[in-house]
Amino acid sequence: MNILLAPDSFKGSLSAIEVADAIAKGILEFDPSISCIKAPIADGGEGSLAALKMATGCQLISAPSTDPLGRKIQAQYGLLPDRSTAIIEMATTSGLPLLKPSEYNPSKTSTYGTGLLIRHALDQGIRHFIIAIGGSATNDGGAGMAQALGASLLDKAGDELAHGGATLGNLHRMDMSSFDIRVAQSKFEVACDVTNPLCGPEGASFVFGPQKGATPEEVKQLDFNLSHYAEIIEKSLHINIKNMPGAGAAGGLGAGLVAFCHAELKGGFELIAKAIRLEDKIEKADLILAGEGSMDAQTLSGKAPFGVAQLGKKYGKPVYGIAGILGKGHEALLQKGFTQLFEIKSPDMSVEASIQNASELISQTVKRILSLHFQ
Repeated sequence: MNILLAPDSFKGSLSAIEVADAIAKGILEFDPSISCIKAPIADGGEGSLAALKMATGCQLISAPSTDPLGRKIQAQYGLLPDRSTAIIEMATTSGLPLLKPSEYNPSKTSTYGTGLLIRHALDQGIRHFIIAIGGSATNDGGAGMAQALGASLLDKAGDELAHGGATLGNLHRMDMSSFDIRVAQSKFEVACDVTNPLCGPEGASFVFGPQKGATPEEVKQLDFNLSHYAEIIEKSLHINIKNMPGAGAAGGLGAGLVAFCHAELKGGFELIAKAIRLEDKIEKADLILAGEGSMDAQTLSGKAPFGVAQLGKKYGKPVYGIAGILGKGHEALLQKGFTQLFEIKSPDMSVEASIQNASELISQTVKRILSLHFQ
């Protein structure tokens, strides 16, 4: 009996790898002879690199970089076994987890550190990039990333713009004469888990700016700045990024990667599942366990557990879903590939208690699933 473990993270509680470990513990306590195949999954957000490392054995490469506020850090990216593909998780250099809540400030935070990782990988001869862009602390439209790769973003006086979303409104012209020519020789695929445009009420600033520390007035200014930035990009690079689905991901890094690196924005689950050969693993499994912290109607909109269930359905494999909370509309998932769904907490347990005890509750839930499956 081969059981595939393909969970996403339980946000605020356990990483996807920790969830997979908890599932494996429950399986082996139920029957030590069962073979567990761990393939923790992600959809482009935080934890994507860790999930890929576990599933593919990719090598971690250390490189000097900067955090969202420009402080020097040592960061890592992944190198797939083919040694021609780099996995860059932008949150490791430009993400909220690197800042204290008091430091959140999308007017000043930058994607420059992400650009430094790209440049380092180019120096190693890498020409294929998979970039996961969830968990951003930034709202600079990828301007910092472009500057790290040699783009000059200039104001009317001809001075280089300072990093951060606040300065983009002063952008007058771009000088691409020193932009790294190796970018044009490379392929960039972006694991993007949202479809928001760059600007407007559903854009990067209005939807994601507040959670990164922007006040209502700052949100309006940041949105104006991104709109101006998009106009200069269209004038200079002849690419219209303002209303492109996914351009608003990661504070507009999606737009920047398209504009400067000719990147292709893809569903995060689809891209990462391909990289870890998830479909091959599902085809060979007898049973699949998937899940995430909250499963509800939104899970149908391309989230990782839904993708796992769809592949399971394709090969006629039973797929059991495990969730911290089963929210409104979760019943629809039973028509989309899931055999059955399980909530780890009992009805009388608080959400706080379930978060604190998530690992043990997952293991117990797995034993309950297997008892029902084999009865």
